[in-house]
Amino acid sequence: MILADQAGNIIVWVVWLAAAVALLGSGFAVVAFSNPFYSALALIVNLASLAVLYLLLSAEFVAAAQVLVYAGAVMVMFLFVIAYLGGRADAPWAGGKSLARTAAIIASAAILVEVVVVISKASRGTLSTSAEITSSFGSPTAIGQLFLSDYLIAFEVTSIILLIGAVGGVILGSGARRQAGAQDEGQETTEPASMTLAQPPHEAA
Repeated sequence: MILADQAGNIIVWVVWLAAAVALLGSGFAVVAFSNPFYSALALIVNLASLAVLYLLLSAEFVAAAQVLVYAGAVMVMFLFVIAYLGGRADAPWAGGKSLARTAAIIASAAILVEVVVVISKASRGTLSTSAEITSSFGSPTAIGQLFLSDYLIAFEVTSIILLIGAVGGVILGSGARRQAGAQDEGQETTEPASMTLAQPPHEAA
């Protein structure tokens, strides 16, 4: 019995370590890839790894929602926007160094420092002990009550941000397509004029 418990704990630690490494590695790959399609695939791996960590925390409903909603529906929307906008030409880092890139790096470093400070102050040794998990932890009822009470504003703001992202992707894609069409028309009009100038004088006459 004791050996079975120890084997079970070892398996849990192995699964947790594999999910944590996959989570960190895929998160780094999301921002490291220059191709947005590969970044989206890495984000799918990141969300799936996070779902495994939710399972280890006995939050089965949250893990299922993570896979169905985020790794499924939301990522389909991301891939649709990427396919609509194009490939590397619309990558945010394609233009080289810029103010937005520097601001993004500074903001990411500030968020990382903030997360480390908050965890170090909030843990106070509690991370080394197991927390008390009630039978309703992670259930649809408990999550629904939190969404409609304490986290109602955050939940609605998140949905509005997703809607703005979808509409913004369509607007940016339509503008890029119009600009590409105008460039093609400009090239078609300049080609006959250049051919006329290249003709000999007797042919032009």
